Amino acid sequence: MFIDDDLKEKVDLFLNNTEANMGDMLGISFESFKRDEVTATMPVDERTVQPFGILHGGASVTLAETLASIGAWLNVDDSKTAVGVEINANHIRSVRKGSGHVLGIATPVHRGKSIQVWEVRIETEDGKLVCSSRCTLAVVERRDT
Repeated sequence: MFIDDDLKEKVDLFLNNTEANMGDMLGISFESFKRDEVTATMPVDERTVQPFGILHGGASVTLAETLASIGAWLNVDDSKTAVGVEINANHIRSVRKGSGHVLGIATPVHRGKSIQVWEVRIETEDGKLVCSSRCTLAVVERRDT
């Protein structure tokens, strides 16, 4: 796993969080954390396919929003967080159950003080486009519960 040096402390907080979340349930595994790119893989298995044995669009959207949210969060100060306000996804190619993993690559389009926009490209293991997504996130004050 690659982590930009200036993000190690922040990423460690995230990785050491013991509360289960949707990404855990779907088997999302992070590969790199940079301010301008976040990547992760997700298996194409019984957790992520629809009843006809192909990758569920909702699983792709979950991967996309997870990557965009983490990417945006890496770009705000510690008193703030980023929350999704809109996401769209174009499902380009199907992927069959048992085909291994898909790779999500999130990059920023805009990193503002109050709004961030991230593009996410989801690919097969051999680099074919599966899904193209764009996520808009609001930058808000953290409310620790």
